[in-house]
Amino acid sequence: MKPWMAGTLVAIASIVIFPTLISTMSEEAKWDPKLIADDQSIVIEKQIIPMNISQDNELPWAYVEGKVTNGVQGYPVIIQIYKDGKPVHFAQTNVKADGSYEYMFRVRNVDNGKVIHVFEGDYTVKIFKTVYANPQSSIV
Repeated sequence: MKPWMAGTLVAIASIVIFPTLISTMSEEAKWDPKLIADDQSIVIEKQIIPMNISQDNELPWAYVEGKVTNGVQGYPVIIQIYKDGKPVHFAQTNVKADGSYEYMFRVRNVDNGKVIHVFEGDYTVKIFKTVYANPQSSIV
């Protein structure tokens, strides 16, 4: 993979993975919080979502998007993509002021007329977000 193809992924709220047009709402999946602050005010939440990139795919990009509710300022969303339990792509992306995020990544290239499938088949996507454990803990 060329350096300019590497990117960042961020997560929460909803995830849309194109080109397979699979949409998964994060409200449907269970977030698994882990405390990271001594005062128990900040947690990292993890969500695991399946992703499938069809071998018939003709689009060059896929993306993950969503919204972080009650996010801790300055903490990006982390996205990890695995195939058969092996890591294939890690990224992070900043959360915008409105809590939204989006990460685009290359799934197909054409090099000298030859099609190269960067991603193809079934994957597991792990999404990590940093949030306040108690909404009253957030600093405005």
